[in-house]
Amino acid sequence: MDKYKVTLTKDERQQLEAMVNKGKAAARKLTHARVLLLADESENRKGTLDAQIAAGLQINLRTVARVRQRFVLESFEAAVQPRRQPPRPDKLKLDPEGERQLVELACSNPPRGRCGWTLQLLAEQLVLLRVTSAISREVVRRCLKKTTFDSVW
Repeated sequence: MDKYKVTLTKDERQQLEAMVNKGKAAARKLTHARVLLLADESENRKGTLDAQIAAGLQINLRTVARVRQRFVLESFEAAVQPRRQPPRPDKLKLDPEGERQLVELACSNPPRGRCGWTLQLLAEQLVLLRVTSAISREVVRRCLKKTTFDSVW
């Protein structure tokens, strides 16, 4: 048995059915509407199990559980309207001085025991030299590509 029981009013059910029949809403919104319609236990309806809903709609089981939970704890509108993705942190980029130091480092001799610089080695060395507090090898790659310096490795 599911923890959050979905019981739609006639009005809510009609609204969801109209939305699904039109098919003119965002895909995630339509998916959430279908989840609520299948999970509905009002009147003489027996709600479908979460696993069956997830398999039938080809979505994750956790999505079904989240939609149910939002319907019960928040509201009908909150359950139908998908939440926006959280904002992604700004990608860490090097300032022009940091880029200069990166190119200078890439042109220098590699560490002892290495035949050449790798992106990971360059990233680690930039942190050791305190050019930046943290940097990924992907940022190093993009900076080197931007400066058309692709003979590093």
